[in-house]
Amino acid sequence: MIDDIAMSRLPAGNLQIAGGRGGRRRILRIEPFEIGVFAVTEEQVAEFIGEGGNSPRRPATGLSWFRAVRLCNAASEWEGFEPAYTFDGEDVTWHLDSDGYRLPTEAEWEYACRAGSAAAQYGPIGEVAWTARDGLRYPADVGGRLPNLHGMFDTLGNVWEWCWDLLDADRSDDVRVFRGGGFLDDPQSVGASVRRGDRARSTHPDVGLRFARGPLDAVPVL
Repeated sequence: MIDDIAMSRLPAGNLQIAGGRGGRRRILRIEPFEIGVFAVTEEQVAEFIGEGGNSPRRPATGLSWFRAVRLCNAASEWEGFEPAYTFDGEDVTWHLDSDGYRLPTEAEWEYACRAGSAAAQYGPIGEVAWTARDGLRYPADVGGRLPNLHGMFDTLGNVWEWCWDLLDADRSDDVRVFRGGGFLDDPQSVGASVRRGDRARSTHPDVGLRFARGPLDAVPVL
C-alpha cells in the first residue's frame, strides 16, 4: 500500500526575485499553499499510473512535464480531489480553483525551498543535498539528508523538479522550468535560484517532481 502523500502547509509570505533584464529585484506575494515534504517516489508512480521502478523510496525520474501534470491528476483522483488540469491535445489548462494536486509555480517552489533563507543554499551543501560530489549513479532515496526549515527534504540536489511555468514567457516554444539541481550537478551549481528547463515532452534521468496543492487567485510569473 502506498504511503500517504506527506504535505507541508506553508503560510503566506513574500519572495524577492530578480526582475529580469537590468538586475532589478521585485517582491512577489505568495499565498498559503501545500507542497510535498518529499519528491514523488517510484512507489507512488506505480500506484497512481501503474508504471513503477525497483526502488520504492527513490524519486521518480524520466517523467516529462506532460507526464508530470497527468500524474498530478491521477493522484487527485486517487484521493478524491478535483483534478487541477484538463487537456485538449497538448494544450493544458490549469483550473486555479481546484483542490487537487498540481505542480508548484516557480515562485512557490523557490519560496518553499528557501524557507526564509536569503542564501543560495539553506545549509551546508553536503548535509542538505545529494550532488555530483557524492558519486551516485542514481538518485538517492528521499529523506536521506537534512530538511529545510519547512520540513521539506531534497529541495536542493538529488533530482530537479518540474514547475508549472515556462522557462521564458516571451518565447513561443513550450519549454518548461525545472528547479533545484540534481545528483549529477556540481555543488556550486545547486541553489535555490538556479533555473533550467526543457521542452514539455523531454525526459531526464535526474528530473522528477514534487506535488503542490491549493487554489490560486492568479498565476505568479517569474
